[in-house]
Amino acid sequence: MYALRYEILFGDTYFAKLVGGIQTTVILYLLCLAAALALAVVITVLRATGFKPVEYICAAFVEYQRNVPVLVHLLVWYFGISSILPSGVSLYLNRHDAEFTYAVIALSLYGGAYISEELRSGMRAIPPEQYESAKSIGLTFLQVVGLVIIPQAIRHALPSITNQALSLYKNTSVAAAIGVAELMYRSREIITDTFRVFEAFSVATLVYFIGSLVITAIGYLLVRSLRIPSVAVS
Repeated sequence: MYALRYEILFGDTYFAKLVGGIQTTVILYLLCLAAALALAVVITVLRATGFKPVEYICAAFVEYQRNVPVLVHLLVWYFGISSILPSGVSLYLNRHDAEFTYAVIALSLYGGAYISEELRSGMRAIPPEQYESAKSIGLTFLQVVGLVIIPQAIRHALPSITNQALSLYKNTSVAAAIGVAELMYRSREIITDTFRVFEAFSVATLVYFIGSLVITAIGYLLVRSLRIPSVAVS
């Protein structure tokens, strides 16, 4: 009986929907992760400038992103921000998959705020002497941060950044709430057509589980390859 059910689920039409949902999920995740990492670096650098107004603005942004549920962020962008955009911009976005665009923006901002906090924690693990040493050889502030501090902060914070990357991957499922045709959205479509709730959600669960294992494994390999060697003291 279950073999027949899975055969129905994996027919040409529904299998194509599942594959399309998986592709959308992967693309959405990779775009959001890249944007979140870039945003996190920018926020971290701005908060390290020592210019108080900029620090306060960045801190307020991070707190807002971290203390509001990701679903609310998505709905604010999809229903709120879209309504105050110029009509020409809204029309262009509506013609070019606005749901996907708003999902990328909302998830990237959300993930970037969390990752920036992990980078700041990584920066605290760097001895202050390294700042002074880098400045003493003539490096500018941006060079010190970009060439000396940020690379080491990433190295120190990599396990935590991996956890945030994993969380961002799982949060892509929330994009179904605004109509992004990712894996959860396609699974619900299949359920509506076939009433195969267990089968559809079993496949979705398996895909998310495998994806999470892959991200965890990549993070583990990066941590091992970038591990700071211990120095033996005689």
